[in-house]
Amino acid sequence: MERVAVLYRYWLTRRRSRKWTDRESLERWQDKRVRSHLKRVRRESPFYRELWGDRDDASWRELPVIDKAAMMEHFDTLNTVGVKREKAFATALEAERTRDFTPTIGKVTIGLSSGTTGSRGLFLVSREERLAWAGAVLAKVLPGSIADEHRIAFFLRADSNLYETVGGGRLQFKFYDLLDPLALHLARLRKMKPTLLVAPPSMLRVLAEAQRSGKLRLNPAKIVSVAEALDPLDRAYIEETFGQRLHQVYQCTEGFLGSTCAHGTIHINEDIVCVQKEYIDRDLRKFVPIVTDFSRRTQPIVRYRLNDVLTERETPCPCGSPFLAIESIEGRCDDLFYFPATDGDGWVRVFPDFITRAILAASADITAYRVVQHAPDRLCVYLDVPEPYRPKARDWVKAELARLCERLGCRMPDVEFKDETFMTGNRKLRRVERRFAFEPDPELVR
Repeated sequence: MERVAVLYRYWLTRRRSRKWTDRESLERWQDKRVRSHLKRVRRESPFYRELWGDRDDASWRELPVIDKAAMMEHFDTLNTVGVKREKAFATALEAERTRDFTPTIGKVTIGLSSGTTGSRGLFLVSREERLAWAGAVLAKVLPGSIADEHRIAFFLRADSNLYETVGGGRLQFKFYDLLDPLALHLARLRKMKPTLLVAPPSMLRVLAEAQRSGKLRLNPAKIVSVAEALDPLDRAYIEETFGQRLHQVYQCTEGFLGSTCAHGTIHINEDIVCVQKEYIDRDLRKFVPIVTDFSRRTQPIVRYRLNDVLTERETPCPCGSPFLAIESIEGRCDDLFYFPATDGDGWVRVFPDFITRAILAASADITAYRVVQHAPDRLCVYLDVPEPYRPKARDWVKAELARLCERLGCRMPDVEFKDETFMTGNRKLRRVERRFAFEPDPELVR
């Protein structure tokens, strides 16, 4: 029955993609869907019911805006299935520590965001939503038809029941844990020969280097960048290496927000979500998205302000889709760290997301952080922690970093701690940053 549900959502998504030829008809359809969705949310979510009061659903575009802080603060009354924040966090953190991502709470899948903004977010997905998500993703991302044979290699920091849903039948799905050694990944890829390769751009860059050096001979039908901001230099390197266009998926805790069309343009998935634009600079077409996802009931996302900065495409996409076209997704550019190998032979490449996870797993009291690598053996960790918890938080961060280094087989660097205070300025904030030039011999990097 699950496969039937996925296939139905796949068919419905493909059908809808040809349904609208203009913005007006799309927006009229969205308005009806949102109004209907809000009626259910009012009944099932105490938080939204109180927040909205007696405001008219027809004026949903003016409802109060929430953000991650509000969602996490009111998590227990915002979700509609009675899942408590404390239990959800415990379940998600245990899954990350053990690398066993199968546990659920009842029939609800629990996930934990990567904490790009310095704090962790939880997401809840019901069985029905999980199946609908799988069908929509396959419809928008899969090369060719779902009836064809596909071998999907998916690299991410954490697996999930959500992702495993896409497998079955002629779809072979393999999760690649980013914490595993590169040599293991290369061996598995050589054996699998994926037709669809999905990974963060930092990993795609590593795989492209392996392809150029002859350690890989992959010829996937499609390559998709996920989870990190895609730097133009990385894009060019990856595309040149594999001889094809690099596609993107825009997804976060708040939903499956966008994907690229055949022309490589990112389109917001407006058959799933509505995006209102809060312009930062209208002349430059830069805005912050306010998202209303009218497909999720377990953890409703209504008028939710993201921290991302998007740049709207200046001219219509040649594909002709009326869905909002995005020129670029602004975000932190991830830096790779390099630590000396424990055995003294070469270097261990440490992905920024590993550092982020270690910091955020250390203490729930950390409200902001930055980690700067000044040398292979020296880190500076900036933490924003309330005074009573500061000494313990620093100890826990150091312990988490030590565990990470032990797992990866690299030497623990010297760590200096400083207090962090968020300041706006003209320099882009990077939570994880390497501040020294370093280009090790690829043969000496693990």
